[in-house]
Amino acid sequence: MCKIEKRGYIAMGMKTFGGEGKKGIEKFKSSMMSRSKMKLWLIRATTSILLWTCLVQLTTLGEMWGPRVLKGWPSCFSHESAAMDVKIASTLPDRVLPPKRVYKNNGYLMVSCNGGLNQMRAAICDMVAIARYLNVTLIVPELDKTSFWADPSEFHDIFDVDHFISSLRNEVRILKQLPPRIKRRVELGLFYTMPPVSWSDISYYHNQILPLIQKYKIVHLNRTDARLANNGQPLEMQKLRCRVNFSALRFTTQIEELGRKVIKLLRQNGPFLVLHLRYEMDMLAFSGCNQGCSNEEVDELTRMRYAYPWWKEKIINSDLKRKDGLCPLTPEETALTLRALDIDRDIQIYIAAGEIYGGEKRMASLTAAYPKVVRKETLLGSSDLGYFQNHSSQMAALDYLVSLESDIFIPTYDGNMAKVVEGHRRFLGFRKTILLDRKLLVDLIDQYNHGSLNWDEFSSAVKEVHSDRMGNPTKRLVIADRPKEEDYFYANPDECLQSSEPSVERLDIL
Repeated sequence: MCKIEKRGYIAMGMKTFGGEGKKGIEKFKSSMMSRSKMKLWLIRATTSILLWTCLVQLTTLGEMWGPRVLKGWPSCFSHESAAMDVKIASTLPDRVLPPKRVYKNNGYLMVSCNGGLNQMRAAICDMVAIARYLNVTLIVPELDKTSFWADPSEFHDIFDVDHFISSLRNEVRILKQLPPRIKRRVELGLFYTMPPVSWSDISYYHNQILPLIQKYKIVHLNRTDARLANNGQPLEMQKLRCRVNFSALRFTTQIEELGRKVIKLLRQNGPFLVLHLRYEMDMLAFSGCNQGCSNEEVDELTRMRYAYPWWKEKIINSDLKRKDGLCPLTPEETALTLRALDIDRDIQIYIAAGEIYGGEKRMASLTAAYPKVVRKETLLGSSDLGYFQNHSSQMAALDYLVSLESDIFIPTYDGNMAKVVEGHRRFLGFRKTILLDRKLLVDLIDQYNHGSLNWDEFSSAVKEVHSDRMGNPTKRLVIADRPKEEDYFYANPDECLQSSEPSVERLDIL
């Protein structure tokens, strides 16, 4: 029927146009083509509208899963995992930040930290607590770039700065940089800079520092290590110091991922011990300890000590200092100590330290006694560590993470890392930390080397000395009017711990 009508229509067209039938047919075909183009255009327009609607819907859905992808969730996934992601997105609430603390801002506090990583870490905790109790805005601390290590790292190169700010927002307002108006005052020199008095309690900051902040609107504290007293502070202040140290100061994702990789490599081969062997050139030059060094090495260390004017002690009697227990143990002394404590010869020993002074030659006695001595440089490839080269604080952060997770932690000197790691391991459940009594140890070692003690007597004496020095719960030692001699807060943050039994968990203060 349709075919007949079509033919009739064409025939009628030919008849109507008469002699111009051929031209009429061409005109008719052109008209039909125009209609086809119109239909094609309508189809394309309809398709575009449908695609645009789908895109809008996908964009709306992307608001739910997009941020999670940016945070490290897999970007390549199967249909099953995609369905699971949608399910998780519908069940998990968004991260809830703590509410901002509302208070009258008394001004701005800038701080420049000094020293190595753990010296600066403790100082940052102190400065947050001080800013909180003075009701001032803290600017993200500036890290030391002029010390022996000359590390150019900024705060955000080592710590997760966004987590630092957001996790403490209910305690203190922290900014990455000064507001433009206040920054202009600094550029014009309209601010006050000073080093605060060491081991001061919070009343010093209320009475001396706060009036300066209120007057100048901004104060810059240019040395921040050991500026807040260990003891006699409000309980909430002590707990805040712990919150900053154990929760807010999180290392960057890159450092934490590499730390997990090192720990995994060590765990694959069984238990491991971390030895903080502080036998590095700068430590020996600073302390003046040169036990076992050659005359050339002694001269080299002495020249270094005189090269740094802020190392105030220049003339040092190494023998007397060692007998007083004020020198780091040598690799030889460390090997004897580990053997005397019956540390398994086959345990992995991870050296958490910089370059050992004297190199492999000086390490020979230790590696002979314990052949499974490793370092981050032997566990990781150059591609893993390339980013961290010439950044000593970032390398120290990696050692810090491994030290926290070790089965045993043994520092050979009570420097800042030894103290802060000790306190952190206490907080994590009093993990085994052997705190060496160097004064008694070197005396026993000398007696053994001189033949006054045989091996069994020496080993028995070493074990007895350290039977109650394993990081077990203990009250922090307080010495009135002698803060430098009392126990360091960050080595034993007693107010933040449950100290009844070694196996107890930490207080829920975070």
